[in-house]
Amino acid sequence: MSTLVNKSEFPIFKNRKLTYLDSASTSQKPKVVLDAMRNVYENSNANVHRALYDLGSESTELYESSRELIANFINANSSKEIIFTSGATASINLLAYSIGSQLKEDDEVLISHMEHHANIVPWQQLVKRTGIKLKYLPLTGSGEIDLSKSSELITAKTKIVSLTHMSNVLGTINPIKEIAKLTKMVGAIFIVDGAQSVSHMPVNVQDLECDFLAFSGHKMLGPTGVGILWGKFELLNNLDPFLSGGEMIEKVTLEESTWNEVPYKFEAGTPNYVQAIGLGAAVKFLSKIGMEHVHNYEKELTSYAIEKLQSIPNLNIHGSPKNRGSVISFNIEKIHPQDLAQFLNEDNICIRVGHHCAQPLLETLNETSTARASFYIYNDFSDIDKLVDSIKSTISYF
Repeated sequence: MSTLVNKSEFPIFKNRKLTYLDSASTSQKPKVVLDAMRNVYENSNANVHRALYDLGSESTELYESSRELIANFINANSSKEIIFTSGATASINLLAYSIGSQLKEDDEVLISHMEHHANIVPWQQLVKRTGIKLKYLPLTGSGEIDLSKSSELITAKTKIVSLTHMSNVLGTINPIKEIAKLTKMVGAIFIVDGAQSVSHMPVNVQDLECDFLAFSGHKMLGPTGVGILWGKFELLNNLDPFLSGGEMIEKVTLEESTWNEVPYKFEAGTPNYVQAIGLGAAVKFLSKIGMEHVHNYEKELTSYAIEKLQSIPNLNIHGSPKNRGSVISFNIEKIHPQDLAQFLNEDNICIRVGHHCAQPLLETLNETSTARASFYIYNDFSDIDKLVDSIKSTISYF
């Protein structure tokens, strides 16, 4: 099985001998993304939305073109619904602050036990600020969200439901559309953390029926330091801004200020416009491949990896083998994940070990650390074979 893309399109694979299996943490970058960013710095570098001279107009046009590309990528109604942030974490913090300021004591926010810390800690901080209640959807034994008692947890008091689309530990793909319907029945806001999904499968915000979607550029071939918050325009229009100053204003006097229109009222200061343009190039690259092709290719990779890993004695894969993305977390009896990672590193194999910024989830697994292999379009069966061979070699050593 050959890779979905030519590895030569990714400079790091020419410069380093790597079996890179940590794309859930961050993806590698194709040359077209690096070239797009370099081109801005070398030929069109000027602050956006500020200058009347040609250089500034060119930079602004590239920046807004990226906004349009991203809007089309997730099927937003308008590019005005696309807010550039520094990443999914910043996007969720923005919502926790801006929507949270509208909540009152005894209102409830509902998340799940499988959330990344970025979708736990901002809500815990909101509890401290406002006295709202934070509740959790439990998980089934197979690592899926347990909706059997959803009517007890999603009630008239529920004002926000915020859930990951795909677990960064278990790879579980959650039934977002089903949960959206339950959320709408009580009139709550539905937020989806798409950090792990948008880069690996077709995501259509109209079809998901969510109100907000957060995701990061660096997990989808784009640069670090840029992410997206998509939201329904009418909801964004009614929110107060998170950060103040710079281009998010309409008018400032010594007494008061008024805000710019959406999306700019949420983009205070100089935006990461070069990174945003790089993300636009990444979206073009993925769109050319087709996200359905990406998803189907990764399903083959993941199925092959699960089959090979399951053949290793005393290796336990966490989560269900069904309905999952290209993330596999596992533990090997009597071998600490950190020791395993160090041995794999000797074979130039990169995996992630630790709690994966999901300590409550690992607690439900009765683990403090797991090994995690994650795959992307530049991986193939040979990468998985190398992983399995190196694991077997490590087990033999121990």
